[in-house]
Amino acid sequence: MLDDTDDIHPLFHGAPRSTEFRKLRKRIVRQTREAVEDFGMVERPTDGTKPKWLVCLSGGKDSYTLLAVLHELQWRGLLPVEILACNLDQGQPGFPATVLPKFLEDMRVPHRVEYQDTYSVVVDKVPAGRTFCALCSRLRRGHLYRIAREEGCSAVVLGHHRDDILETFFMNLFHGGRLATMPPKLVNEEGDLFVYRPLAYVAEADCGKFARAMDYPIIPCDLCGSQDGLQRQQVKQILDGWEANSPGRRQVMFRSLMNARPSHLLDPKLFDFQGLVRHSGEVDENAPEIPVLR
Repeated sequence: MLDDTDDIHPLFHGAPRSTEFRKLRKRIVRQTREAVEDFGMVERPTDGTKPKWLVCLSGGKDSYTLLAVLHELQWRGLLPVEILACNLDQGQPGFPATVLPKFLEDMRVPHRVEYQDTYSVVVDKVPAGRTFCALCSRLRRGHLYRIAREEGCSAVVLGHHRDDILETFFMNLFHGGRLATMPPKLVNEEGDLFVYRPLAYVAEADCGKFARAMDYPIIPCDLCGSQDGLQRQQVKQILDGWEANSPGRRQVMFRSLMNARPSHLLDPKLFDFQGLVRHSGEVDENAPEIPVLR
């Protein structure tokens, strides 16, 4: 990595010069680039123009890491897209409204900051004692889609990392009765925007180390006061315990999400169990393949 001030994006000015930080930064950049390539996140317009991404910045460690790493890849010619950072101020009490605009201006990052008081809507609609996160997220996503359309963006880019994806899988498993998680790439319900998660391979711990080392102005995500007792926190504690007892367990479980075998599950919509037949000498070319047991 080159760290001369004339050869890096302003987001990396003042980066620690320690070997440990250089390895961390290199790892995050490599993993992000791999996710972008593995899941085909860069469109190739036939008219020669670059796709434009709306990169969502909440002020948390993950979104700062996302913004910095995408600019690193763009700066080095490895990400042929236009980047527009976006912060949606949702009117949460105590939200420091001037922090992100000043940061983005100082870093010379093209950006849009918009105020929409979704907090009052959530407080009015959510019963007492329930968490705000689900409705808050839906309202936020709707505004981000609108902003992306207004700005001519083809994709909304989010800062969810490997651990978010893994935790969501277990939340769906434990509470939703389904095998599903946050995909690294999807198309929204309207069909006109991609949603990307380029940090899909990056560990949460690495995002934290990176943002702290760069001394980015972190804004807490619990300003609304509704975070206690969340199902996600319970799942996180379970995964922390497994990781403590068996280091590397998180990565092993994450890899399983990329190695699904429908024939060894129980969903008849994904595999034709009814059509399975035994071979009796002659091979039926139309019969579904019998899975190999392992």
